[in-house]
Amino acid sequence: MEVLGMEPSVAMQEYLAEAYRIHYYQTDDQYISTSALADTMHVSAPAVTRMVQRLKEADFLDHEPYRGIKLTRKGELEALAYIRKHRIVERFLVDAMGFGWHQVHDLADEMGPSVTDRVVERMNEMVGYPRRCAHGEPIPHADGTMPRVVDYLLTDAELGKTYIVSRANTHDEEKLVYLDTLGIKPGVHLKLVERAPFNGPLHLEVNGKPCFIGHELSSVIRVCSQQEFELV
Repeated sequence: MEVLGMEPSVAMQEYLAEAYRIHYYQTDDQYISTSALADTMHVSAPAVTRMVQRLKEADFLDHEPYRGIKLTRKGELEALAYIRKHRIVERFLVDAMGFGWHQVHDLADEMGPSVTDRVVERMNEMVGYPRRCAHGEPIPHADGTMPRVVDYLLTDAELGKTYIVSRANTHDEEKLVYLDTLGIKPGVHLKLVERAPFNGPLHLEVNGKPCFIGHELSSVIRVCSQQEFELV
């Protein structure tokens, strides 16, 4: 049995962080299903069951049969610390080291365990204390709180209205590379000019330049106002 007060392993932190991410974008229930966690982590149901038991014994989460799991405040703090480190490292890799945004998710995962909190905060300072990661996701505050993002699917945007690209909800390298060639990245101005019927392509203006994007790819893009993008 795990000992209360123990330091979580990297694997435990990864599960906690993924559970938090799922819950963060799920507004209809405090609990998340273990099957959703298994799908996101790309592991088997028995593997999730074993890890959930370990995390429950260490007081990182509560598990209610037939309903799912919910992080305790202790579990949330561990998850947010892990997510904060990951997203700051991503921004450092892009802004300071010149990596593409399609390269940094896995690199940040690899680097995370070896980067101390002191080094992470120095990275954060060097890239100007960003509020978002390279893909537009919010960076948790050092006090263990997460900024709440307000944004909208590009597919639901109003015709003729100018937005800011908020987030790209994908780590698929090919999609990110293609979006980059179109100039569609967090912080960029974008206008929906025309929406073709029957889930057809969208006609956009990106920083004033016309482009077209298919429905599948547009479904990973979220947009917001300038004020909403600043997370203030």
